[in-house]
Amino acid sequence: MLKLKSVSKHYGQAVALACTDLHFPAGKTTVLIGPSGCGKSTLLKIIAGLERPDQGAVIFEGSAVTPENLNQVRCRMGYVIQEGGLFPHLTVERNVALMARYLKWTPDRVASRLQTLAELVQLPVNLMQRYPAELSGGQRQRVSLMRALMLDPDLLLLDEPLGALDPVIRFELQRQLKEIFARLGKTVVMVTHDIAEAAYFGETLVLMREGHIVQQDTFQQLASHPAEDFVEQFINAQREPLRMLGEALV
Repeated sequence: MLKLKSVSKHYGQAVALACTDLHFPAGKTTVLIGPSGCGKSTLLKIIAGLERPDQGAVIFEGSAVTPENLNQVRCRMGYVIQEGGLFPHLTVERNVALMARYLKWTPDRVASRLQTLAELVQLPVNLMQRYPAELSGGQRQRVSLMRALMLDPDLLLLDEPLGALDPVIRFELQRQLKEIFARLGKTVVMVTHDIAEAAYFGETLVLMREGHIVQQDTFQQLASHPAEDFVEQFINAQREPLRMLGEALV
């Protein structure tokens, strides 16, 4: 469904993304992981058309994404960012239905879709007339997911969608998101720096460093057959704080 062919991105002399070839299987969840500044968010923005690559092409459903067809392709993508990115002056209903109304959906079609999505993400319908500032962090992320799904896109992009939430809310939303992904069967590309979250969601993990792909595989393969020392170091660095906390509580 989605491919990157020889895609790269520089900011001045800095390499944000080295020449990259990558395939995202249809109906599967691929997670981009790595330390801050490794290029994972840049890669996601290039897929979404928010950044243009210096070279190479994004291939969506067999055709290259170009400035001429970008708006059409974007209607088939849903995009969720950290903390939701909701418009503060719009109600929940107007945030979610923004693109549908722009595309001149009928009021009945909009209302039906809003009801379906509210049930899907378990958002009480009595919150529809509230503003983002009147919602909790978890509720804002549910609304952001509803907005991303409003047009029933083929591809769902998520950039650290749960990173700003407290651990209890994050755990609950992780479980719900995974159920939603399985139910909808969408192609999902997610960015996170959390290896546990990546392992929980991703059928394929793409570990990046300094704009390069270090290893692309299942979590089990990354853990048991690391391509280089950095892979093992990245995984162990996140295990060590949990191990030390466990010892401290004994």
